[in-house]
Order: sequence, then C-alpha cells, then structure tokens
Amino acid sequence: MSTENETAIREAVAVFASEAALQAAIDDLSSAGFDRAEISLVAGAATVEAELGHRYRKVAELEDDPAVPRTFYVSEESIGDAEGALVGGLLYVGAVAAAGAIVATGGTLAAAITAAALAGGTGGLIGAALAKLVGDHHAHYLQEQLDRGGLLLWVRTRDKAHEQRATEILRRHSGHDVHLHDIPAG
Repeated sequence: MSTENETAIREAVAVFASEAALQAAIDDLSSAGFDRAEISLVAGAATVEAELGHRYRKVAELEDDPAVPRTFYVSEESIGDAEGALVGGLLYVGAVAAAGAIVATGGTLAAAITAAALAGGTGGLIGAALAKLVGDHHAHYLQEQLDRGGLLLWVRTRDKAHEQRATEILRRHSGHDVHLHDIPAG
C-alpha cells in the first residue's frame, strides 16, 4: 500500500526581492545539477487570478498552493536573444523579399540594393518595435511580482540531498521564507 510520501513531490520554495538575486540562485541551482524543468516561477497575475478564481495581494499567499499556475524562468539573455531574432529576422526577410522582387521583375542591381535597404530598414524597425514589446512584457511581469512581495521560485527536489542543496542555494542568494513543502503527485 502506498503512503502519502510516495505520492507527494517535494519542493523547495523561496521568494526573492530582486531579479539579480533570483538569476544568481537559478544559475547556482543549474550548476549544482538541477534541471531547468525542476525550476519554476509563478505565472503572471492575470493567469493566476483566472485559474484560482480570486485576486491575490501577496505572493506569500501562493507559496504552498499546488493549484497556482506556474511558468518556466526566462533569463535576460534569452529575452535578448528573442529581441535580436525579431530585429534581425524581420530585417533579413524584408531585405531579401524586396531585392528578390526587384530582380525577378527585371530591375537593376542598384534598384534591388535600394529596395533591400528600404525594406530591410522597415523590417528592422518593425522587429525593434516587437522586441521592445517582448522586453516590456517581461519587465512588467517581474515588476508585477515584485509589487506583490517578490519573485516566487519553486525547485523540485528528488531526495534529501537535493532538498538540502536547494535550500542552501536559495538562502545563499537571499531567498526569503525558504522552506520545503509537499505537493500531490500527478
């Protein structure tokens, strides 16, 4: 017969007062052998409130609630990569499409270069605007959590050694209210 311990998943929990401290803890957890799939953050406030059916004022209210929707952490570097891909991708597509259209219709090389520069610049501007939206969305998400008491982080642990390692790392990086809890498996 199975016991509750066999059907529960253990997690370390912490709240961080800054993105820098959160990032340092996540980097340290990754270096210590924790997989990114074992690390999660609370989803955006609108998603949480829709899922739970009520508003919350502080992230502390969510720490031990297994029904709270979660998301994976996205680093600043990944946000920068996405922004760069949007700008570069749209610049490239615009330039190639314009140059190709000019060449396909029998236009001159000078016309193709001019069209590529204009369309590429336009694509780059659109990409820059979309990149700004991505960055702004991420900044808003972080600020929304900070305004509600901090950045909530959960780390799934596999055994007692992982529990100890996770809580030590979270405390080392100024995590507040560091503790372990069980969540139902499944």
